[in-house]
Amino acid sequence: MGRAWLLLILTALLTGAGPACGQSPAAQGPGGRFDGWATAVIAADWRDGGGQPIEAFDNARRDVARGFLDAGLPREHLVDYSLRPDVADPVTAAEALQGVAATTARAPRGCLLYFTSHGSPEGVVFGPDAILAPADMANLVRQWCGARPTVVIVSACYSGIFVNALEAPNRMVLTAASRERTSFGCGAEETYPWFDGCVIETLPAATDFLALAAGTRACVARKEAAAGIAVASEPQLFVGAEMQMRLPTLRFERRSG
Repeated sequence: MGRAWLLLILTALLTGAGPACGQSPAAQGPGGRFDGWATAVIAADWRDGGGQPIEAFDNARRDVARGFLDAGLPREHLVDYSLRPDVADPVTAAEALQGVAATTARAPRGCLLYFTSHGSPEGVVFGPDAILAPADMANLVRQWCGARPTVVIVSACYSGIFVNALEAPNRMVLTAASRERTSFGCGAEETYPWFDGCVIETLPAATDFLALAAGTRACVARKEAAAGIAVASEPQLFVGAEMQMRLPTLRFERRSG
């Protein structure tokens, strides 16, 4: 799997950066502080713990993307992908990576990358038969976003393993759990994984990414306490020195009406 995954990354990064299958149709965004920002939301798994299909990850992908559009991220530079293969026109992991590469190439001012999936202490599930490890994600984010301001959100069990690999002065990293903990809400009875649901719940009132992180973490803690979870997921937050100065200027912009 490791060698195949390396070949997949190389294929995605070296292939011409045309739009991939499954890209949302382009439309003119609202303009403003996030002009030139690229947004990518990827639901990288579609199964429960027993391997049965569920809708929670795709529901999260759809509504997280909608929430960030409502917060002012430009539609013309937003892509969202589901990597589930059991649909009429599936998107492969390679196509999704190519689509993100193309979008970030067209939007050079900033990056917002959101991944929702199952996770393990080795990485996150990325499609039917691949694992995206921290070093792999770090290489992708470096290739896509370089030194521009970048927000990476990883919703998965053990997703704290990505923090050290992604740390940089120009980045904010938010994860659904610490490196030793699971996250919750990935069953057939759930509308969203709990962390994703908290992002969706918090976004409409959040003023910026820092407020979104604080509200999401508080929401997760409330849900886990109400459910009597004995070992909390402990979502992690890292904010680099450059981003500490920049984030207060990146306030969300919502269209009236």
